[in-house]
Amino acid sequence: MRYAIIGFGCAGYHCAAQIRKIDPQGSVSVFSDHSDSPYNPMLTTYYIAGLLPREGMLPFGTLEEAAGRLRLEIYRDCRVTRVHGKDREILLEDGRRMEFDRILIATGASAWAPPIPGLNPGEAFSMRTMADADRLRLALNTRPIRQAIVVGASMAGIKVAELLNNRGITVTLADLAPGIFPLAACGEVAEEIERRVERTGVNLAFGCTIGSVSHEGKSLICSMTDGRTVRAQLVVLCIGTRANTGLADPGEILINRGIVVNERMETSCPGIYAAGDCCEGTDLLAGDTKIIGLWANAGHQGGTAGLTMAGGSGCFEGNIPHNITHFMGMDFIGLGDSRQQGRILTCGNLEKGLYIRAVLTDGRLAGVNILDNYRISGAVKNYFYRQLASSPSERPVISRIQRGILVREGLRPSFLRQLEGELI
Repeated sequence: MRYAIIGFGCAGYHCAAQIRKIDPQGSVSVFSDHSDSPYNPMLTTYYIAGLLPREGMLPFGTLEEAAGRLRLEIYRDCRVTRVHGKDREILLEDGRRMEFDRILIATGASAWAPPIPGLNPGEAFSMRTMADADRLRLALNTRPIRQAIVVGASMAGIKVAELLNNRGITVTLADLAPGIFPLAACGEVAEEIERRVERTGVNLAFGCTIGSVSHEGKSLICSMTDGRTVRAQLVVLCIGTRANTGLADPGEILINRGIVVNERMETSCPGIYAAGDCCEGTDLLAGDTKIIGLWANAGHQGGTAGLTMAGGSGCFEGNIPHNITHFMGMDFIGLGDSRQQGRILTCGNLEKGLYIRAVLTDGRLAGVNILDNYRISGAVKNYFYRQLASSPSERPVISRIQRGILVREGLRPSFLRQLEGELI
């Protein structure tokens, strides 16, 4: 069997590992448009800050180590421009065509930002790839930067703002949304996070973005859409990402925002699979397909794809949006969709120590925000998944061990009974 893996990040690696478990003799060719080993993009700010060596971002070792361990034929710095699904053929940038029996598209996503009038190409920085991290690290170590603006109050944006603030740079964090983490944090939790962030010295500018840029010496004068002006020597855009789907033919493969896959990671074209940030799997909460751009999610999808491609019975039913991040001395965990309407349950102290806010619809969890205690996130997430997997007539209870963990960390037994749907 001849396998092709296009893109060698978390999903691509786990696909190759699973193929090798089932088919040790098959030919596995990996195509990557860069020469880096798979790396965790959420660790890039730690690398820039000097808290983590470069090899610390490589969970599977160097590219040579991964290739040797899994017996892979690596085509590095080799861009695939098109996948002809019906023919199971790939077209390389240099014009070569290659045929395979099974093809995985695991091309991930790229940082995206709209053009800003006056901002020249290359003047802004992003934070997505190893190359992005190297470029920002070089700028911080070689350029006199006193002021910076970060656009995008996302998980990536807050980590960049923290990195710059720790270096003594005056930072403005801006976003068109009305508050921080607009897709994950509910109102009162977002407001408390904002108060704490401002206490560190970071300036917040919500409901606006950069409208245009002019130049004054080595400074960029950013005219914001709300009328204010921000002077900066560094602009970092963490606005969003877009799935890398351009090599797939939409006439052969169903594509929405990402490549649509089923629970076996199969696309609409037989023999073609997709995994990771370039694809849409099932959102277990909403019931539709969605890109859920998480490292662990990519690993599960890639492993499932490899198992299926090699003839196994792979199945990954889906996931829910969730985030866990530590920054500026605090933890934030978001599970599901806390913007939904329903019964609101809270426990703890919002200003210090553990705080949890849950939304229940029809007696079941729809969204959870946790502030300042990452230790309970695993137990809460596990219960969330068990609820989603149960039938409407069932009412799962929190296990004895997990209940003990949650009570020990400060959650009231009466609150846990309410989480289980009991009306108190």
